[in-house]
Amino acid sequence: MKIAMVSEQVNPRAIAGGTDGGGRGRCVTGLARALARAGHDVVVHTRREDPQAPHRTPLCDGLTVEQVPAGPPRPIPRDTLLRHAGAFGGSLAESWSQERPDVVHAHAWMSGLAAMVGARGLDLPVVQTFHALGTVERRHQGRADTSPPERSRLEAAIGRSVRCVIATCHDEAEELVHMGVPRRRISVVPVGVDVDHLAEEGPTLARSSSKRLVTIGRLVRHRGIETIIEALPRLPDVELLVAGGSTGEDLGEDPDVRRLRRCAFDRGVSDRVQLLGWVPHSDVPRLLRSADVFVTMPWYEPSGTTALEAMACGRPVVAAAVGGLLDTVLDGASGLLVPPRRPDLLVSALRMLLGDTLRREEMGMFAGVHARARYSWPRIAAETLQCYTSVLTEQPRAMASMSPPR
Repeated sequence: MKIAMVSEQVNPRAIAGGTDGGGRGRCVTGLARALARAGHDVVVHTRREDPQAPHRTPLCDGLTVEQVPAGPPRPIPRDTLLRHAGAFGGSLAESWSQERPDVVHAHAWMSGLAAMVGARGLDLPVVQTFHALGTVERRHQGRADTSPPERSRLEAAIGRSVRCVIATCHDEAEELVHMGVPRRRISVVPVGVDVDHLAEEGPTLARSSSKRLVTIGRLVRHRGIETIIEALPRLPDVELLVAGGSTGEDLGEDPDVRRLRRCAFDRGVSDRVQLLGWVPHSDVPRLLRSADVFVTMPWYEPSGTTALEAMACGRPVVAAAVGGLLDTVLDGASGLLVPPRRPDLLVSALRMLLGDTLRREEMGMFAGVHARARYSWPRIAAETLQCYTSVLTEQPRAMASMSPPR
């Protein structure tokens, strides 16, 4: 099968070179590689950010990255990309008219908009994965959400127009139904993890005699790291390692780092909170394997990638009972689920696990088995291919006009 993936800002070529594209970047790259290894021909179309980059770069057998001209050939803020969606879509149409794919799979909403523009007139089936929804982000972030005001309206239009929407969790699927997307066009396929890179056995980051909690992710407020820090005063002899944010040399200038340091100081736990900054993905397994418990307490979470990575490393997870974490963390088996923004309930869950070595080890073993059995990229690729096959066997239907705002 010839598969065209559209990912306006996540470039597998850069990730292969050592740049961490975050959870979505690892998802797009992992899925594309797994599909290629399964014998399919995959082209990932991403916006050109480097004028010197080659138009096409093969990453492995069956996988090529194509740099699409759309806007200035340099990195620009994500929330300004909408104005270039039309040019991106026009370039895609030109590429696809010369080398026609069987199916188009767009990742994130602006990629979906460009894919719809590019596929219009070519009768190409489009599959959409949003990775996060504007309605949910606006609900939880309020004024802190910097997305363009058109986002929610355009996401709903994309969802109603494409042949299939792949939701990354059941919570997202229900949100899509409320947005007007027909339930019959929604499939739930979770994100995967690289279970070869993220293994239970291997080098481990040095640690002290204290029990260790680890969390990974962006340091913005809705990731809920303050909730973990607020729990520490009631967890003596427990340290917290936080990976994410700026690199080491810029750490002191990061406003989110300053906010979290102030939170730790106010609660008298500064000596037990280490803000590591950005950790290369190659070093993440060492960090995860050093944890007694992995903790993630976001206000919302569409996928739960970091929790899955910790599970693959054989670590139990205490997570907020939201979004994709409701699917990935099996409460009482691979970890414990608690409501978000409730440090008191987080304390109870952590006391239970940190005080019971046998249960902690049993949960970690189950977490590793579950991650490998359910979330390996070959399995996720096979489920995604089922979605592609289903849309290819459907009768084509008229595609709505998706011209982006000027």
